[in-house]
Amino acid sequence: MIAGVLFALMNKLLAKPVNAMTSAMGRLANGDLSVTVPEVGREDEIGQMAAAVQVFKENATEAQRLEAEHAAQVHHAAREKARQMNELANAFQSSVGTVVSTVSDAASIMEMSAESLAQTAEQTSERSHVVTNAAEQASVNVQTVASASEQLSSAIHEISRQVAQSTTIAGEAVSEVDGANAKVQSLADAAFRIGEVVALITDIADQTNLLALNATIEAARAGEAGKGFAVVASEVKNLATQTAKATDEISEQIASIQGATQEAVDAIKTIGTTISRMSQIASAIAAAVEEQGAATQEIARNVDHAAQGTSEVTSAIREVNTAAEETGVAAADIQSSAHNLMDQSKQLGQEVSKFLKAIRPKPEELA
Repeated sequence: MIAGVLFALMNKLLAKPVNAMTSAMGRLANGDLSVTVPEVGREDEIGQMAAAVQVFKENATEAQRLEAEHAAQVHHAAREKARQMNELANAFQSSVGTVVSTVSDAASIMEMSAESLAQTAEQTSERSHVVTNAAEQASVNVQTVASASEQLSSAIHEISRQVAQSTTIAGEAVSEVDGANAKVQSLADAAFRIGEVVALITDIADQTNLLALNATIEAARAGEAGKGFAVVASEVKNLATQTAKATDEISEQIASIQGATQEAVDAIKTIGTTISRMSQIASAIAAAVEEQGAATQEIARNVDHAAQGTSEVTSAIREVNTAAEETGVAAADIQSSAHNLMDQSKQLGQEVSKFLKAIRPKPEELA
């Protein structure tokens, strides 16, 4: 009986607190710092144990706090480092990427420019060959022109001599035409006077015919005594009629002669005018030929200068051709260098991308 009471009392005073303390210590050992330590404040060994457990709990809580603070600091430092690395990578990418892009663009432009320069040099070389041939041909042509100018000068001199002779002949022809014109005019005057005589004869024939008519009438009145007179009057009338017909024919011929004479006069005047104009033209041609002779001499001098100029042009074009060939070689070298520079810029861009990928933090490191 007493033993049972003692056991119950011991169980109440020791076993339960110890079990509670053991449970709390187990929870603390598992990391549950929210547990309340039992029996804190007791004066016995259980109280001392509870005080020790409470100190352990407080130390564990402080250690957990310090660990969490340290972890937060480490995380913050890592995140700050990652942020700085990311900013550094971005800045590096911006600066180096711009440089790489600029170098690549410059290399591309330089390559295109070198290609264009090479094409231009090739075209210049081809054109210089053409110009050289043209200049040489021009030189030959200039020499031909010089020879032709000399021949032209001789021909102009001969033309001038012949034109002067033509002018003299034209002057003589004008004098002869004037003489012929005077003779034809005299013929026209004579024809006119003949016409006047024919007109007079016509008047006489008309009067004779009238007298014969009157005589016939008077003979008829005289009867037999006037028969002989009538025969004579009839013969006179016939002669007057024939004379009238003859004078009419003569008048027609005279009119034709006068018309032809007038046409001859007009033609001679036209010929005279034409010859005068020919003489004037010949004189003008002579003056023009003289001027042309001077111009031909000037042309000959200019042709000589042109020959010298074409020779100088040929020499200059050959120098241009040589320079164009050298430019083509230099352009090829520039194009090759630009191509190599472009390849190196591409390789540099790839290496920069690899470097940035290596140093750039992961997204979760920035969180």
